[in-house]
Amino acid sequence: METKANPRGKKANHKVLRRILICSGVLLLGIIGMTTLAGLKKPPKEVKVDERAIRVEVLKTQAEDVEIYITGYGEAQTLRQVEISPEVSGRIVATHPRLKVGEIIPKGDILFQIDERNYIAARDEARAAVQQWKTAIARLKKQQVIDAQRLKTLERNRALAKSEFERLRSLEARNVSSRSGVERAEQAYNTASDQAAQMAVSVTLYPIRIKEAQSSLAAARARLVAADANLERAQVRALFDGRLKAVSIENGEYVSPGKPALTLADDSILEIQVPIDSRDARQWLRFDAPPSGGQTAWFSGLTPVKTRIHWTEDKSGHSWEGALHRVVKFDQKTRTLTLAVRVDAAAARAGGGGLPLVEGMFCSVSIPGRTLYGVFRVPRQAVSFEETVFLADGNRLKTLPVVLARTQGQEAFIAGGIADGDLVITTRLVDPLENALLHITNLPEEDSRS
Repeated sequence: METKANPRGKKANHKVLRRILICSGVLLLGIIGMTTLAGLKKPPKEVKVDERAIRVEVLKTQAEDVEIYITGYGEAQTLRQVEISPEVSGRIVATHPRLKVGEIIPKGDILFQIDERNYIAARDEARAAVQQWKTAIARLKKQQVIDAQRLKTLERNRALAKSEFERLRSLEARNVSSRSGVERAEQAYNTASDQAAQMAVSVTLYPIRIKEAQSSLAAARARLVAADANLERAQVRALFDGRLKAVSIENGEYVSPGKPALTLADDSILEIQVPIDSRDARQWLRFDAPPSGGQTAWFSGLTPVKTRIHWTEDKSGHSWEGALHRVVKFDQKTRTLTLAVRVDAAAARAGGGGLPLVEGMFCSVSIPGRTLYGVFRVPRQAVSFEETVFLADGNRLKTLPVVLARTQGQEAFIAGGIADGDLVITTRLVDPLENALLHITNLPEEDSRS
């Protein structure tokens, strides 16, 4: 049986074939166009890339011995400061003409005067009592001599009366004398005995009475001393050449003992108490002097080295010289050791027209410590926080680990890792590449020739 052809199927196949031919033609035209355009483009010229050098400054190292300085801060204070109060009561009748805060009062000048009339009267009364008891003692001693002589007379009278009484009694026994005569003789004997006994008691009591009078004289003298002292205390004088730091009294004011009147500061010696880290103290502080503390378990042998003092308000200006004096205390909480530095008046005033060191100035103190031997001094910025340095090895950068002994101000001291003659890069670099090319701007002349 003969099959008939499907016209719709043939038509669909023609459409698909046409689409494939069109896409292939478009793709072929694109390839031909790209090839043609690529052939028209000229290749770029090759550019020679040169390595860029890093500009740096270097420092040629040389081993040296360096004295370490420990720096601390503290406030200058007067070593002696006295708060003066009146020791007697009364009204102030006079004051020093320069009794103002900040004035310098010479030693021995009267600061203020208390009304002394009552104290003069008390002194005169005590003086009169002393004289009275002196006279009483002299009278008793004189009377003692007289009564001792009288005692001898009375004892002689008693002996005579006894002898007369015994004679008459013996006569009475022989019926020669009357009974009344014997009784009168006995009465006379008893009277003489009583008088002698009384005088003996009186003479015996004289030493006791004299001692009592002497005790009263001592008490009177003590009252006189107290009266003299109170009279002297009515005038309050400056104990030393001092600066008036506070004044709280006025002329005519009534004052009483113990009430603060003024404060006098002695500026002849200043002291600065400087706390330092206990690790710095252990490692660098000098304890070379012979111990002078006996058997006490305290910091001894501290060497009294000379220190350099700067006012923090003018660090680059004038400085003063002080002396390390002693260890004040150790604070366990902060792990600090507090040192006392003293400055006398001559050193505090020293300087070519600069300000003197005075109480209240907050200062930095540089204390010489032990010596580092054979170390290399470099700028602090040349050592990284990882304790490495950059060296110029030829014209290439090289990183080396070092042993950092100490940093002091803007300097660092290296104890190991580098050698004499190494060129340490002092320019601050941020993450440079190892073996990077260098351009040294301050190469030493002898190294440049080599």
